[in-house]
Amino acid sequence: MPRSAALASLSETRRDRLLRNPGIRIALALLMIGIPFAIVAIPFNLYVSDKILKKAGALLLAVIILGAYRTYVNVVERRSATELSRTHAIREVGAGLLLGALLLSTTIGILAVLGVYQIAGANGWRAMVATLPGFILAAALEEVVMRGVLFRVLEQSLGSWTALAVSAALFGLLHVFNPGATLVSAAAVMVEAGILLAAAYMLTRSLWFCIGIHLAWNFTEGGVFSAAVSGGVTNGLMQARLVGPVWLTGGAFGIETSVVAVVICVAAGLSLLIFARKEGHVIAASWPRSQAAAPAS
Repeated sequence: MPRSAALASLSETRRDRLLRNPGIRIALALLMIGIPFAIVAIPFNLYVSDKILKKAGALLLAVIILGAYRTYVNVVERRSATELSRTHAIREVGAGLLLGALLLSTTIGILAVLGVYQIAGANGWRAMVATLPGFILAAALEEVVMRGVLFRVLEQSLGSWTALAVSAALFGLLHVFNPGATLVSAAAVMVEAGILLAAAYMLTRSLWFCIGIHLAWNFTEGGVFSAAVSGGVTNGLMQARLVGPVWLTGGAFGIETSVVAVVICVAAGLSLLIFARKEGHVIAASWPRSQAAAPAS
């Protein structure tokens, strides 16, 4: 074998060995997504004050996040980003939007019947549409990072169940820093959204589906029903208020902490997990197999 070919083969072996480490892959992915995101986001936050331009900037950042993730997958993992397939994007986003809107609307409907959610008027459709760019950005960023990077990479090494537990726990903990957050609200986000969205990815292997669910939940909650979204106050289509005990209203953090939302989303998440298991989409941990295959010392 020529010396150049041997060096290339050695280099390839070292590269593959490094990339088998999930921590290295996650760090590379976060860098490749975070750097272009920061390059655009920082100037926008510092120098742009026009509301329309800020909303356009949010949409631009969502596109940058998706493009940066594709670049990471193509360059580092050397494959096509099938989880962001353009062929099925509309169908998978649409399915996610329907499921997310159904879950939140069912939650609001139950709270309304109980007298907890009360409508006082309307702000108009412009107020509703104005919330959409921010929710699109949040859904794209959080799903790419939490399900596309963290869950997916951990799943390949540690298996589906461990990846689900770790990603759900971290997703909940990240919401501790939101306005009005408590350990209870973080736990609620962990068990409802963390499980639901990981299960959605396990079943479909589609980030579009996860983005659709996340977007529809937030937009329906804040953009349509004007409830707080993870601690953020939103003036959407409706003028409404939540009246009652915190375990029903969710308090300042939002409906995510309501026991009604938790029960509905956990039920949906467990249903998706059952379907994922029936479809054979649960991945076993790779490290026990690797240990078993290793020769005894």
